[in-house]
Amino acid sequence: MREGTRPGTIPPRRRRSSARLRLTALTGVLFVASGALLITGIYQWQQSGASVQPGTPAPPPPSRQQSPLAQAQARIQQLQYQVTALTDKMHASQPHDILVLLSIAIGVMAVVSIVLGWLVAGRILRPLRAMTTLTRQISEHDLDRRLAMRGPGNELTDLADTIDGLLARLQAAFDAQRQFVANASHELRTPLTVERAMLEVALADPAATAATLRATCEEVLATGEAQERLIEALLTLARSQRGLDHREPVDLAEVAAKVLRGRPAPGLSIRETLASAPVAGDRYLAERMVANLADNARRYNVADGWVQITTGTRNGRAFLLVANSGPQVPADQVQRLLQPFQRLSPDRVGEPGGSGLGLSIVAAIADAHEAVISAAPRPDGGLRIEVSFAAQRASRLPGASAWCRQAAAGRSRRGC
Repeated sequence: MREGTRPGTIPPRRRRSSARLRLTALTGVLFVASGALLITGIYQWQQSGASVQPGTPAPPPPSRQQSPLAQAQARIQQLQYQVTALTDKMHASQPHDILVLLSIAIGVMAVVSIVLGWLVAGRILRPLRAMTTLTRQISEHDLDRRLAMRGPGNELTDLADTIDGLLARLQAAFDAQRQFVANASHELRTPLTVERAMLEVALADPAATAATLRATCEEVLATGEAQERLIEALLTLARSQRGLDHREPVDLAEVAAKVLRGRPAPGLSIRETLASAPVAGDRYLAERMVANLADNARRYNVADGWVQITTGTRNGRAFLLVANSGPQVPADQVQRLLQPFQRLSPDRVGEPGGSGLGLSIVAAIADAHEAVISAAPRPDGGLRIEVSFAAQRASRLPGASAWCRQAAAGRSRRGC
């Protein structure tokens, strides 16, 4: 990134000659250079074309003492010498004129090549100018527009298709952002409306007592706590999507044990298999990921159900596995549950609590840690969700202790 520019902005460019002018100039220069080489070659060939070397003696004239046949042969040799000498004289006098004519021809052709190069460059760059103009006209309000360049497949159509693909991804991102804002507004407005209604009812009741007012205040506080949890979830989601500011050694086994100690699950059987699983990441986000998975497994369960939490390493990759019993989950609905404000029931009725952000926060935290999340329904009901982290070298874990390095190498099961 250039100095003095902000991320996401296009740095100012110094205005230079257009690509069309540069292509035309390049065409003219190449033509003149090739013409100069051609003239040089012709001149060298002309200079080496003399058939009689200087100092060559002329043949003697025919003598009367010779036979008629010998006289004829001598006369032919003398005529050949004269013709050759005359040709050499003409060759010696013509190079200058030939060079002048060739130079004029090259100059005329250079002008013609520049004009043709200007026209051809304009025709070649015309689709690029059209794509530039249309792309500049597209804003966030009309991302459904496309270049839709026609013609045979070439570099220009590939560029147009690439821009169309980028516009399609931008449109999907903007649509998802608008949907997220609408859902967040709805989720935040609902508790505010409930609180206002409870307070208005309590104030409008002429027979209200201290006990009824106290009960109303307790209900408002409970609603406010739910709203605080929702805002905290939104902030966590935004922080996760922004990426990691720093990394530190984190053992998923310790994180999972801490989460399980602070979240009792009455009526459910908790099965834990916590082997050391060291990763380099954000400890707070890792705890939130495990907590959300555990809460989701507890909330969407059945009576006398169970929750299985497993951590460890597999092929050098740390993993976290959370499985639970519960109601049947359609396989085609699992990926939708990883999106913000998505619940299993489209009408959001009849589901026990939750704001629909738990699994989406898990997916965002996994993405921030460059981890892979896989979710699948269990045949007997419930979900099986696994988060697999990228392999980390022990020496690359920032601030890792010897225990961490041994755990990453699989030689120790103790946490770091």
